[in-house]
Amino acid sequence: MIHPDTELRFVSEQVGLGVFATKFIPKGTIVWISDDLEIVLDEDYVDSLDEMRKNIILKYTYQENNGDYILHWDHTRYMNHSFLPNCIDTAYDFQLAARDIKPGEQLTCDYGILGDVEDFECVPEDGATRTEIKADDYLHYYQEWDEMAREAFKHFNEVEQPLKFLIKKKFMTKVKNVASGRRPLDSILTLFES
Repeated sequence: MIHPDTELRFVSEQVGLGVFATKFIPKGTIVWISDDLEIVLDEDYVDSLDEMRKNIILKYTYQENNGDYILHWDHTRYMNHSFLPNCIDTAYDFQLAARDIKPGEQLTCDYGILGDVEDFECVPEDGATRTEIKADDYLHYYQEWDEMAREAFKHFNEVEQPLKFLIKKKFMTKVKNVASGRRPLDSILTLFES
């Protein structure tokens, strides 16, 4: 589920739609969290679809390590990529605001964290040194992403958390301890361990 203070807006012909903040979202706020309304599609089912529907599924989903495709039920599916993202994934099935996000600013994440199976070129960005998402980006950038998450977590208990009630029970104690500094952050790499 995406943060309630967001909306869809047109970005450009090249990019399409994006998710934008309608109010100030401070650093450390949960901006997206996995919930029980996410649509889970079996890999065999997706493979059996006609090309038109399969291409749409592949565009708007991400694939889990077990092969399942996750289709967000809300406008999270329109969250765009940036090599300079303002949202950062965690190992706890949610993303945090990596810095303060101003009203009217687009929420972005680094698709490299997903561990995509195919490399692809991205729209050029001022200030970014990367131009391509690679399947193994998570192996090269996890330390940078973990540091962004650590820094965001320092503000977790100081900001309003309208999505906190959706934190999965299996993560609740870890999240409380990470946010209070009593436990180290689990690396994003844990998502790729078999």
